[in-house]
Amino acid sequence: MLDLGVLKALADETRYAVYRELALSPAPLAAPELADRLGVHANTVRLHLERLREAGLVDAEAVHRGTVGRPQHLYFLAPGAPSLGFDPPAHALLAGLLAALAERVGANVDDAADTGHEWGAEAARRTRSHSCVRALAGELERLGFEPALAPGDGTSEGGVRIDFLHCPFRELAEAYPELVCNLHRGLCEGIVEHTGGGRVEEFATLYDHEPCHVTVAAGAHDDR
Repeated sequence: MLDLGVLKALADETRYAVYRELALSPAPLAAPELADRLGVHANTVRLHLERLREAGLVDAEAVHRGTVGRPQHLYFLAPGAPSLGFDPPAHALLAGLLAALAERVGANVDDAADTGHEWGAEAARRTRSHSCVRALAGELERLGFEPALAPGDGTSEGGVRIDFLHCPFRELAEAYPELVCNLHRGLCEGIVEHTGGGRVEEFATLYDHEPCHVTVAAGAHDDR
C-alpha cells in the first residue's frame, strides 16, 4: 500500500504525468525533454520534479556533456519507487541500461559506429537483394523506421535519399545521441557497403536541421 506522502505527491495531475513519463522511459530524462512531452514550461516541470524528489520518488544525476556551463540533470525513478504498472517493456529497459553502461565505460562515437557497421554487414549477408538501396530500406522497415524515398525523384546529388518517418530508438537517441545515432549510422553503412558496393553519402540525425535521413550512392552494379 502507498503511504500518505506518496499519495499526496502524486495527487497533482501534472506531477503524476511527470512520474508516468519517467516510469515508462527506458532512459533518464531531462526537465526540457519532459516539458516537451507534456506541453508545459520546463520550470514547471522542475518544480514538480523537486516535489517528487522530496517524497523520495525521483532521483537525479548531474551529467557533463563536454560543454561550458552547468551540468544537465537527468531524472529517473528512485530505488524502491512504485512502478504503478508503468514498467517499460523488458527489451526497452535493457536497451536503456546497456546505453547507460556504454557511456559510463567510455564508449565513443567510433565504437558505436563500428558496432553498428558489424551488425549491418551481417544483415547484408542475410539479404537476397543485390541492391544496397533495397536492402537498406528493407532492413530499416523491419526495424520500424518506416523508410520512405524523399519527395520528388528520391535522389540528392546523385544519391538516393531515404527519410526515416519514425525512429524506434528516439527515446534512447535523445538520452544518448552520440552513441545511438552513430550506432544507427554504422548500421546503415554496413548494409550499404556490403550489398551492391554502395556507400552512405550523408546521414542526418534528429539534431540536424533536416528530418532524419540517409543518402545512399548506389554501387555500379546496384539495380535499385
